[in-house]
Amino acid sequence: MLITFSQGKIIANHSELMVKLEGVAKVTLQAQVDEVELIGTVNVITALGSGVNWSLRLDNSEQLEALSTVIGIAIKYS
Repeated sequence: MLITFSQGKIIANHSELMVKLEGVAKVTLQAQVDEVELIGTVNVITALGSGVNWSLRLDNSEQLEALSTVIGIAIKYS
């Protein structure tokens, strides 16, 4: 699945998540789905695991919900 947001694109499937940020640097963030957490109220993706540590805020809750459906991880509201 491809999700476009204001800072770039998210490419996701049931096992992996890749974020490609727009701009001169063309930064790419990548993580296995089991290293990802989705945080509701603030629409944030976090990845924390073996050599991975990053977070990213999405534009809206619809994008987070679409990602949740694709990767099969529930959104945490706390």
